[in-house]
Amino acid sequence: MPDTPPRARRQDGADPYAWLEQRDAAEVLAHLQAENAWLEEQLADTAALREQLFEEIRARIRETDLSLPSPWGPWLYYQRTTAGEEYPRHYRHPRPTDGSLSVDAAHEELLLDPNALAADGYLSIGAFSISPDHRRLAYSLDTQGDEIYQLFVKELATGEVTALPFEDCDGSLTWANDSRTLFFAALDDTHRPHRLYRHSLGEDGAELVFEEQDGRFFLGCHRASSERQLILLLASKTTSEAWVLDAEHPDGAFQCLAPREEGHEYYPDHGQLDGQWRWLIRSNQAGINFALYSATESAPTRAHWQELVAHRDTLMLEEVSLNAGAITLGLRDNGLPVIEVLPQGGAPYRVQLPDAAYSLHVYDDLEFDSPVIRLRYEALNRPAQIRQLELASGTQTVLKQTAVEGFFDADAYESRRLWATAADGTRVPISLVGRREVLDAALPAPLYLYGYGAYGESLDPWFSHARLSLLERGFLFAIAHVRGGGELGEAWYRAGKLAHKQNSFDDFIACAEALIEGGYTTTTQLAISGGSAGGLLIGAVLNQRPELFAAAIAEVPFVDVLNTMQNPELPLTVTEYDEWGDPSEPEVYARIRAYAPYENVRAQAYPAILAVAGYHDSRVQYWEAAKWVARLRECKTDANPLLLKTEFAAGHGGMSGRYQALRDAALEYAFLLKVLGRR
Repeated sequence: MPDTPPRARRQDGADPYAWLEQRDAAEVLAHLQAENAWLEEQLADTAALREQLFEEIRARIRETDLSLPSPWGPWLYYQRTTAGEEYPRHYRHPRPTDGSLSVDAAHEELLLDPNALAADGYLSIGAFSISPDHRRLAYSLDTQGDEIYQLFVKELATGEVTALPFEDCDGSLTWANDSRTLFFAALDDTHRPHRLYRHSLGEDGAELVFEEQDGRFFLGCHRASSERQLILLLASKTTSEAWVLDAEHPDGAFQCLAPREEGHEYYPDHGQLDGQWRWLIRSNQAGINFALYSATESAPTRAHWQELVAHRDTLMLEEVSLNAGAITLGLRDNGLPVIEVLPQGGAPYRVQLPDAAYSLHVYDDLEFDSPVIRLRYEALNRPAQIRQLELASGTQTVLKQTAVEGFFDADAYESRRLWATAADGTRVPISLVGRREVLDAALPAPLYLYGYGAYGESLDPWFSHARLSLLERGFLFAIAHVRGGGELGEAWYRAGKLAHKQNSFDDFIACAEALIEGGYTTTTQLAISGGSAGGLLIGAVLNQRPELFAAAIAEVPFVDVLNTMQNPELPLTVTEYDEWGDPSEPEVYARIRAYAPYENVRAQAYPAILAVAGYHDSRVQYWEAAKWVARLRECKTDANPLLLKTEFAAGHGGMSGRYQALRDAALEYAFLLKVLGRR
């Protein structure tokens, strides 16, 4: 085993570790393998602890379980997990005539078994789409983690599987109503879905339907809620354009609802209003928090949109779900998700929930004419629930709650909503959870602080079986809801992007300081973590305030942002200009250069750091973490552990199997427990 950490070779030039970008080169592979060996040597004394953590996390999970069946047509569709298997199997069962959701194994039909397809390697299912006549299954598989998919169609009556002869696909598959026409998207050289194709089963080749030339725009096709229309959506970070096609006539041409206009985002769906088929369009044309409009089928273009729900300055309209009985609005109010229901012919109401901080969204619209919808609800201290909502009355029923095996008492844990104050006076929300006795009597405590803060994505509180292993050892867990995320609406997002990106870092630092000043933790007990763009957050605050933290975990971290954003040939770079800016512009270059984690590593003490990369990651290349760790090892003045793990059989989302993911969590927790002295 190695007794000294690997030292990456420095080369001449502005970027001394650029040679690590030579994918599959022998020297690069040798270095990454040496880093993995160093990690194993440094964590060798945690082997028993890692196994203990894995087994206790695994023991909390109901390994053999059945998902909540979803009724569609003559069938119930569901998944079944089995102890010892990495992936759930997909099934269907004849729909009971009594309206129940009961199934029995004797009458179920196996649709797809990913365990038989994985061959102990990486496997990710992209699309899983049943044809409207229920006779065929279209699905797509990624077997490396690079998010490039192979397309398949299975005849459910015979079990015959056909691999479609198309390459560089993004994994999407959308049926037309004839159950033989499929629409799918292809990737360009930068991994951007840019072409939409139409393929008829039994025929050779595919017809190019649409090609998006602007590198900022992604292309995607999906079925409307009514299942009567197909929607082709072209979207950048700031602008969108939608084209629609009657699903009954898939050979026709798509019609544009509103030509793109820079800064105008709109997202159409098709449903019923007062008994008439109409288009419902969520648009920001009246303000950044979006409003809802309707339009007739005969006159769907923008000039004919009629306002249905007005723009509200204090409420962000994030989502709209449609069915025959109601319009369901997903709102963002004071940092929390809210669902408001507009029943057909009834009074609007809000869904009432039991916790102060939580996650909530429409989980399954079910069939369009269903009188109920399903909601997914969870909190830091409450396992996920699938709730049925009767649209007409607002009555809720918990249909299924994620099991926590063994003894688990949600009331033994307390969730709190805290607020920090950033340097510019902005109040930043924090969600926190811990055992009640720790919060009542054992403070300060070790604390795991998580952050993201990009793309307008909201980090709503979520429950974790694995996290209980930390909470049971006296840890607190907190989420910093920094600017750049979407927790407080569109303005919150815009205040943490482009020229305002430093606000994300300032907010995270303010949250850390507030937790320390509030007596929840100390600098010697505070661990921080983030992934992808959240890894950028972690890398930046480590450079700016390393003394605040005792440990950090950066998963697939976007830490080489300046070099990546200067290379338009890399996946996603051009479309990211709307998020970070184009560094070919001098002022943007200077701005990114001022916070980019890789460039700003310097001679100072850093906390213990674990970085994790996926070798086949197409979103954040493996070399970002490798180069960052190399520069940290060169510059840092401390003796704290600095570890890099490269997953050679994984992409952006890590290992694909559920047990593999548990082992990854056990390793990260063992690292934290070791460096914080909590074993």
